[in-house]
Amino acid sequence: MPELHPYDVIRRPIVTEKSNILQSEYNQYIFEVAMNANKHQIRDAVELIFEIPRDEILQVRTMVMPAKRGQRGRKKYIRRSQWKKAVVTLAFGQNIELFNV
Repeated sequence: MPELHPYDVIRRPIVTEKSNILQSEYNQYIFEVAMNANKHQIRDAVELIFEIPRDEILQVRTMVMPAKRGQRGRKKYIRRSQWKKAVVTLAFGQNIELFNV
């Protein structure tokens, strides 16, 4: 597996109503990550980029979000390709300042 740079692993934060609820109630943060990134690389990237101690990152969960498909008449097309989402759970008292702006 090719080694990814930490800034290539995390693409962008996902900010929605659901992610705000997860952040405030469960201290979970959601990111779009590279498709070929694994949980260890995601944990290392969060540790390096946001300066969170390694033992304060409790859990990293990943899921592949399916492509959004559309249809106009007989033609079928892909509106949005599939992407990978990571949910990072931090220990109580830790937070990521990017989300608290």
